[in-house]
Amino acid sequence: MFAIPGKSPVTMTPAAERQIARLMARQGKQGLRIGVKKGGCAGMEYTMEVADEVGPHEEIVEQGAARVIIAPMAQMFLFGTEIDFETGLLESGFKFRNPNVTEACGCGESIKFGDVDEMAAKMGRTGT
Repeated sequence: MFAIPGKSPVTMTPAAERQIARLMARQGKQGLRIGVKKGGCAGMEYTMEVADEVGPHEEIVEQGAARVIIAPMAQMFLFGTEIDFETGLLESGFKFRNPNVTEACGCGESIKFGDVDEMAAKMGRTGT
């Protein structure tokens, strides 16, 4: 939907690639579906689930044995995002480095994106 020829909509660090491939293999799933939904103190939150199948109009990004499936309504918001997996002493999890985020809450769980029309213009598209 919002793809630029020759450019992957999202990228994965080697750590994220390994973790996604592990999740897929362990659970026998088709990939990790990522998206966004309304919620949180900044207005939007990322969503993630291991997916049994790929739906119509979903974007697929494959890197090594890892597959990320991007929900249609999230494609424009996630374009240019790097997905990482960080392991710490207190918590481990996926981290999104997203150039489209204009604000994030203090806990890092909630985000706000720029204006949809401005984002579409940056990508060389007209509004949705």
